[in-house]
Amino acid sequence: MKAMLNKMFDSAMAMNKANILSLVDSPNNSQCAFLDLGCDDGAWTMEVAKKIATNDVTGLDIVNERIEKAKANGVNAIKGNLNEPLPFADEAFHVIHANQVIEHVANIDLFVSEVRRVLKPGGYVLISTENGSSWHNLFAALMGWQMFSLTNVSNKLSGIGNPLALHRKESDFITLSSWTHKTIFNYLGLKELFEVYGFEKISIKGAGYYPLPAVLGNFDVRHAHFITLKGYKGGLE
Repeated sequence: MKAMLNKMFDSAMAMNKANILSLVDSPNNSQCAFLDLGCDDGAWTMEVAKKIATNDVTGLDIVNERIEKAKANGVNAIKGNLNEPLPFADEAFHVIHANQVIEHVANIDLFVSEVRRVLKPGGYVLISTENGSSWHNLFAALMGWQMFSLTNVSNKLSGIGNPLALHRKESDFITLSSWTHKTIFNYLGLKELFEVYGFEKISIKGAGYYPLPAVLGNFDVRHAHFITLKGYKGGLE
């Protein structure tokens, strides 16, 4: 069972990354400034940067070890806490990306307002996260279990409240409080949050459709495992 769940997760994650790349385009600028929030080791950051066709790549992460690896991969990576104001000037970036990050952030309003502040008018944001309305999360809730996307809520033990959680009872899986999940969005909640902060032309793709093929998430986005939002900051003259 665990091997099957891992395989489904990997398939959904691969489809999610394909969705992100499909939403990427290069702004009409000779040198696009790209920011990856929660850049980890920088490997995926550089894949997105390649699709954008830019060498101006900045990353932010909270884990020192991952920052050093990101630097080795070509990212201008710095340390920062996403629950605090971003250490960047206003309107500094054309594209901002955060994959599997917003669910770890405690101060959602600050996060979204800071993304908007440092994004140039006419630039866009890509936000990908788990979906609270995915079929397997709804199944877990029906069973009286913790939804799959909210089992990692404690640094003491992972997989709390769900007997099928991938990393259930692995005490060494979560080592930092920043890795626990704080807020899980549904399709409409994520969309309206970014609309409230003035983002326009919002589009959302889905990936993962347990136990069926991951690609079906793009046909029923509201019940996909991962949802990826693209939204533009208005104001470009």
